[in-house]
Amino acid sequence: MHQPLLDDSTTNTPSPEHRFFTYVTPVIALFGVVGNVVSLVVFLSKNMRKLSASMYLIALAISDIMSLLLYVLPEWLKHGEPLLSGYSWPLLLQQNGVCKSVLYIQYIARFLSSWFVVFFTIERFIGVCFPLRRKNLCDSRSAARVILGAVVVASAGCVFKPVLSGSFPTINGAMLCTSDKDHQYFSFILDSIFGVIITFIPFIIITVFNVFIIRRLVVRNKRSRKIRVVTTESIIRLEFTFILLAMSICFVALNLPYFAVWCKRYWKIRQMFNMHMMSPTTLQNHANSISDLDDTLHVTRTIFYTNFCINFFLYSVTGAYFRKELKHLFCKHDKNIRLINAHRCSAYNTRVHSMASPQTSIL
Repeated sequence: MHQPLLDDSTTNTPSPEHRFFTYVTPVIALFGVVGNVVSLVVFLSKNMRKLSASMYLIALAISDIMSLLLYVLPEWLKHGEPLLSGYSWPLLLQQNGVCKSVLYIQYIARFLSSWFVVFFTIERFIGVCFPLRRKNLCDSRSAARVILGAVVVASAGCVFKPVLSGSFPTINGAMLCTSDKDHQYFSFILDSIFGVIITFIPFIIITVFNVFIIRRLVVRNKRSRKIRVVTTESIIRLEFTFILLAMSICFVALNLPYFAVWCKRYWKIRQMFNMHMMSPTTLQNHANSISDLDDTLHVTRTIFYTNFCINFFLYSVTGAYFRKELKHLFCKHDKNIRLINAHRCSAYNTRVHSMASPQTSIL
């Protein structure tokens, strides 16, 4: 959710909350990109990519990388980097064409990051609660169609953001990528709807389906104390369920605080448009309230950004098979390096031996 109307230039006395945002956000972005790339490679491995759940997690990793590079990083360049350098330098991001394009991709990536978690939840719900229908509803082809459909819907639904936004001069003359002044209220309404769609609705869906999943797992555990045939695929699917539960808890915990503070702050700003109807005391109280919300927003925004980098750690903690594939990936890499070095060493020894051999000696 974009923050219009304010000149985001750095203040002379940045708050501790602002410093927290400035120093922690680049770490989140770095670990997030690396973690999502590694997760992408693991889920694309031979044993994992054939499962429909992996398709959703592959798509989620890609959307999270896009969010980190085109949403988290630009926001840090706008709100955090000036605190380090003393001046605002990402002028390229404020150019009208770049501004509209980046905003458009930001909204698409954030929409997809939220709803891929929802689709992953639904896939696990069907797999756990309706196992007999899983093969018909939860195959790789169906997952690919759902992912493609989500991309199409996101691309069409997020068009409003670049249309209602652009680069406009602030009070001090600098250009700022924000909502069009003539459509700020309409943009606020659509931004609020967008926030509900990527936060509140997914929260409800994820919570409801997780309740059914947990209930089903408890019932199944009570009924089935007998020895069952356990396959590698069934183990992976069970671990996907545990991964989902961890992701769901983190999704709610990391998203809702930022959404609540953003809505309250934006509503306070909207009230100040009627400043001619306010007394000086009321106006000052509103200004102080917005300043306090700005500080809170720095903290909740940073926590929210963690949503795009935490999945790799959740996979590693809750997924034994994920750790196995990850270890196999690095061991295979080390083995390949050893084979290459051994081959080079063997070739070198052969050349040395042939040079020293009497049969090949010229002198």
